Amino acid sequence: MTIDAISATQATGMYTGTTGTREPKQVMDSEVFLSLLVTQLANQDPSSPMDTNQMISQTTQLASMEQLTTLTTLNEENFSLQMRIAAASLVGKEVSYEKDGTTVTGIADSVSFANSVPTVSINGVDVDLDRISGVTTTPAT
Repeated sequence: MTIDAISATQATGMYTGTTGTREPKQVMDSEVFLSLLVTQLANQDPSSPMDTNQMISQTTQLASMEQLTTLTTLNEENFSLQMRIAAASLVGKEVSYEKDGTTVTGIADSVSFANSVPTVSINGVDVDLDRISGVTTTPAT
């Protein structure tokens, strides 16, 4: 009687690490805060419960943190919109930028918003908006 070879099986479970690794969060958001608060409440000593003033203070800090996060996001979106408006206003104007130590001047033909910083096409060359050093109005012909 022959015995078939048994192939090695890999154990999966909580301690083997084969189910994937969890990346630690680098930012304390509302999810982490609430998780800590729930853990603190679940593990508190029944003979000396957590001070309600402290809990209210912590939830107020959470609300403030969420509002600051929202405000930061809105400011970033506002800055992005301002860059788009500034780039679009350059179309048809004479602009200059630095290339290899020399100043290049040309007419802005079009604008692309494909990247995080808008690019302005100047005589067929795409230039990031933050590299443009000067703008003049072209004389009417």
